[in-house]
Amino acid sequence: MALTRKKFLIAKIESSYGVDPSPVGGSDAIQVTNLEVAPIESDNVQAAAFQGFIGNSTRGTLVANKRVSVTFDVELAGSGTAGTAPAFGPLLKSCGLSETTVAATSVTYAGVSSSFDSATLYCFYDGTRHKITGARGTVSFNFSAGQFATASFNFIGIYNAPDGTALSGTFTVANQAAAIEVNDTNMTTATFHGVTGARIESFDLALNNEVIYKETASNKEVIITNRAPSGTAVIEAPAVGTTDYFAKAAAVTTGATTLVLGGTAGNIITLGAAQTDITGVSYGDTNGVISLSMPYLALPTTAGNDEISLAFT
Repeated sequence: MALTRKKFLIAKIESSYGVDPSPVGGSDAIQVTNLEVAPIESDNVQAAAFQGFIGNSTRGTLVANKRVSVTFDVELAGSGTAGTAPAFGPLLKSCGLSETTVAATSVTYAGVSSSFDSATLYCFYDGTRHKITGARGTVSFNFSAGQFATASFNFIGIYNAPDGTALSGTFTVANQAAAIEVNDTNMTTATFHGVTGARIESFDLALNNEVIYKETASNKEVIITNRAPSGTAVIEAPAVGTTDYFAKAAAVTTGATTLVLGGTAGNIITLGAAQTDITGVSYGDTNGVISLSMPYLALPTTAGNDEISLAFT
């Protein structure tokens, strides 16, 4: 009997695309929640030859373009040591983000448009190992008042037959500090579209990478073909005379957004979208208090690859 609670994940960046770098439990373990694997996805091809009677072909079905998808959440926290990447750094890099480290100070992630990293993921389902090579994906960051900040990942990778290989090493998570509640004490900066001190009820930012699996006669690869970062901010509605978000949306102007969560070195998260473009405004109700729900785009400058920034300090 396999138990749902006995699932876990380890991951490691590949030196060569699709080549398993053999992640181990001691150094490559990542604490995740809501881990779900689609163990085999495919494009089914059935022979169309006439056979003298109607019905399915006696030749069976070709299971083509086999791949695996996996989704999970990670509590958004630093490594616990400034200048050391968090345990889930390989996942961020495999979502089309660069990693820049300043020793003893910071680790910062930002978009790239070429030379994408990939990772091998081992997903263990209580005795069954799903090895997913060549994995690339997309991620969204979620901040909701009264909840832990999270990063939600969605990966596609190359299919390998599941096996019963046991974990190498122990599942001991390192470089993953305690999660931080989104509240007035821990959120030291809350700026949305240039307005500091915005009463943010929830905020999400998704990379929205376009990720495809492409297989040819001599190659198979998961490819990131585009990204379109966007999200939604839900804010306690200010008086229009104080901040006119309707005018901001109508004017098609951008403003800087910065969220800083945490105050202890090694576990401070700064999420930025310097060119936030509000695309709409609608009213909501939160326990009798009027709120504004504002979808937005995170735009790049002409330099490119600067739509978003995620820093751990």
